[in-house]
Amino acid sequence: MSDESQENPKESSKAPAKFLKPYQPQDVEGVIYQKWEESGFFNPDNLPPASAGERTEPFSIVLPPPNVTGTLHVGHAYEDTLQDIVTRYKRMQGYKALWIPGTDSAAIATQARVEKNLQKDEGKTRHDLGREEMVKRVHEFAKNSEDTILGQVRKMGASLDWSRYAYTLDDKRNRAVFTAFKNMYDAGLIYQGNRIVNWDPKGQTTISDDEIAHEERTAQMVTFKYSKDFPIAIATTRLETKVGDTAVAVHPDDERYAEFVGREYDATFCGVPLHIKIVADKAVDPTFGTGALGVTPAHSMADWEIADRHDLPRPQVINEYAKMDVEGALNGKKVLEAREMILEWLKAEDLLVSSEDVTQNVATSERTGGIIEPLPKLQWFVAVNKPFTIPHSEIPGIESGSETTLKTLMRTAVESGAVDMPQDGFRATYFHWIENLRDWCISRQIWFGHRIPVWYKGEEIYCGITAPEGDGWEQDPDVLDTWFSSALWTFSTLGWPEKTQDLETYHPTSFMSPAYEILPLWVSRMILMSTFHLGQVPFKKVLIHGLVRAKDGRKFSKSLNNGVDPLEMIEKYGADALRMGLIVGGAIGSDVTFDEGRIKAYKLFANKIWNITRFVFENTDDYQGGTVTETKHQENIAQLREVTADITREMEQYHLHLAAEKLYDYTWKTFADKIIEESKADLVNADPAVRASAQAMLIEILQTTLKILHPFMPFVTEEIWSSFPNKGLLMVENWPS
Repeated sequence: MSDESQENPKESSKAPAKFLKPYQPQDVEGVIYQKWEESGFFNPDNLPPASAGERTEPFSIVLPPPNVTGTLHVGHAYEDTLQDIVTRYKRMQGYKALWIPGTDSAAIATQARVEKNLQKDEGKTRHDLGREEMVKRVHEFAKNSEDTILGQVRKMGASLDWSRYAYTLDDKRNRAVFTAFKNMYDAGLIYQGNRIVNWDPKGQTTISDDEIAHEERTAQMVTFKYSKDFPIAIATTRLETKVGDTAVAVHPDDERYAEFVGREYDATFCGVPLHIKIVADKAVDPTFGTGALGVTPAHSMADWEIADRHDLPRPQVINEYAKMDVEGALNGKKVLEAREMILEWLKAEDLLVSSEDVTQNVATSERTGGIIEPLPKLQWFVAVNKPFTIPHSEIPGIESGSETTLKTLMRTAVESGAVDMPQDGFRATYFHWIENLRDWCISRQIWFGHRIPVWYKGEEIYCGITAPEGDGWEQDPDVLDTWFSSALWTFSTLGWPEKTQDLETYHPTSFMSPAYEILPLWVSRMILMSTFHLGQVPFKKVLIHGLVRAKDGRKFSKSLNNGVDPLEMIEKYGADALRMGLIVGGAIGSDVTFDEGRIKAYKLFANKIWNITRFVFENTDDYQGGTVTETKHQENIAQLREVTADITREMEQYHLHLAAEKLYDYTWKTFADKIIEESKADLVNADPAVRASAQAMLIEILQTTLKILHPFMPFVTEEIWSSFPNKGLLMVENWPS
């Protein structure tokens, strides 16, 4: 060990008075965060040189944007902590570290919240207000919610560059969305067509798969025949849709029904005339039910695809209000009432074969609670299987100017390693989702959001970034799925479609770590958008994290009344304790069990660091600088460097939970319990060289420990660091090498 590595100039004086009482995070966290913000160092343009000189290598993350309707929950707290640890670590390592903040308009959720308040407070609907006034009110609500959640994110200690804050509905992001739409429209990848969509009868809009909540309910599985001379029995839990059947499908290898394939039958089913064709299709599971499937093309995506293959008609028998739209007595009835009427008719006509109770997952709208109806609607879609020529590609295996598809881009980006997705289970989920991916419905029948940039005048259609010139043009009334705008997030936040310096420097971003719930709906679509529009992947590494669960393993939910307010935890124990309690819970990808007892334990740990510091200050007040000369002290420094190297290895592999555990063990069990105890005799040794060696050792161990603890516990470490003379901010100190 070189003498240079053991030198310590005079660092300390008598312990400041604040160390004479226990650490109180509530007294310092707000002040420290303000100091960080005022320093400007969250912005990488302002960072001081690192130990290696100027910061040239970028490291960038974009915050998964929380919804403006929400407040901070433990899932946000975990995600914010995880990404802040990585950002602070990279900043201390000398990277030009950028973490971009932002929020999502969450169009359907936000409008639904305002509509609910409008009905409750004024007894009005959005139609009473009109589009312009309604959108204005939703914007006002979103702004108030935005201020709330951003203040809460600050309380977690998130070192975000607030100067680059983005909102999915601000002017810059709106231009990016319109540009993306036009580019894809011009490439023939955005089209308008009639297809099956998830329709929310209560909210009167299409919704994405992610906005569906599945509720377990009891249903009746009914086996029946359409008429007495119909040769095959079929089974269903949705009798009301059977008046829209145009075929019965069987598996081509099912010998039970081979003689009937190709035959056609007429029947009057509960007053509705049907024409049924027997078809053979490999999509049918011969082991389920009777092995025969009643095909309702207008009310099932799978049946719609069977109809495509066999050229079947698609009569719609349920309308947008979940009421029957057919001939006879069923017309105008709600679907549940129609279901009961058909069951009674089957019994009366002696066509009921059997009926049994089954448990099924019913798709409901997460925002309104309405039961989802698959309906054919004229909507806007992104074509994922249509070939196009990609002008520019940096993705291995995809050449610039070659023909490809969006689905191929999404698959190749990960297969090639351009996106490092190391978690095998999530890779499998990603590829499975892509293989089964259908064209993406991107239009929504609400008023709040990015309005589709298409205008009509008579038979003319215009798609553009700005409105067409001249009179008589009417813009499409629908808005875009909120996932369309958030899928542009990694590059729209960096200034695209402009060719900005930020875009050149920080894209592709370095790291992304969202929850596994949005792997298909957000991670996959970010890859889709970035590879198409930039020919780049959106991020170099993605690590999917798990959910934060209650101590009993259940999900946090309003219905279970088991939610935890992270702000209450911060008020009780401090942000550092909450951060450590969440991160130590498990590896990235595993679910994290929330345990308030663990949070409390890390408050004690913060106080332990405080007490260690008091001891060091009190015993180095006469330190004049010098060298770690004693062998046992040198051995302790050598062990510290081994621990630092071990922590660094864990950080490089994103084993944040292991790094946190090892930091805790070293600080408490080695530094406090062993090194400090053994140093007490040396600190009163009559030989001043021995005392000076012990002092130099304690100062070096304390300062290095504070540095490697800082990404995890930024507040207490920064507060302690500020008590050393002639020190700047710990957040921009160099990571120990």
